[in-house]
Amino acid sequence: MQPSSHGAESSVSPEEIARFGALAEKWWDPSGPMRPLHAMNDLRINWACRHLPLQGRHSRRVRVLDIGCGAGLASEALAKAGHDVLGLDASANGIQAGRAHLENNPLPDGSGPLAYRVGSAEELVTEKRKFDAVIALEIIEHVTDPERFMTMLSDLAEPGGVVIVSTMNRTLKSLAVGKIGAEYLLRLLPVGTHTWRKFITPAELGRYARHANLSIQAIAGMAPSLSGWKESRNLDVNYIAAFRKL
Repeated sequence: MQPSSHGAESSVSPEEIARFGALAEKWWDPSGPMRPLHAMNDLRINWACRHLPLQGRHSRRVRVLDIGCGAGLASEALAKAGHDVLGLDASANGIQAGRAHLENNPLPDGSGPLAYRVGSAEELVTEKRKFDAVIALEIIEHVTDPERFMTMLSDLAEPGGVVIVSTMNRTLKSLAVGKIGAEYLLRLLPVGTHTWRKFITPAELGRYARHANLSIQAIAGMAPSLSGWKESRNLDVNYIAAFRKL
């Protein structure tokens, strides 16, 4: 998960970093504690790729920043899709697991380059780094200041670039399904993974985006089905949105 270095107001707490860092060695186990991310990964990556620029501003490859990449589940998939990917996470354990998986499972021919970095997105802002696309999947509900976090995502995107965010809606259904059901009944996630009051409604996300000079381009729900996760018009629990930097 990804912290801020600009003070507690916009940071992921040390407890969040420690919680996900402790799961790093099991991150790539499709039946382990990250199995919901494995299950939804094809959907969220395919959806994201449909909304990325056709080519990068400075090269033919699209330069993608995957913020809060964990052990690289989405980063590897984005690289396999042909993009030039930097996976960034505050957890050294997560980045170590991502690098180890990449070393033991080389990307196939035709993949884009993939690099990992331990650190904060604010460091990249300070370095004035810019990317064609900035992706934050299942991370914004873990930061303490989501509005400031969206501004940071915007700061890291090129003008005309794309910002893609996936998160969970704050509804009674998400409390029942995404929190109580997933953590306590079905044990799909470790207890304490999510705090329901920190889930973000689409209206809130849209407001944060407007304040960050981002214009919404598309939004879709993500829902499990018997044949895997599917795109849906229902935004009650999981959803993903694409924005363009103005």
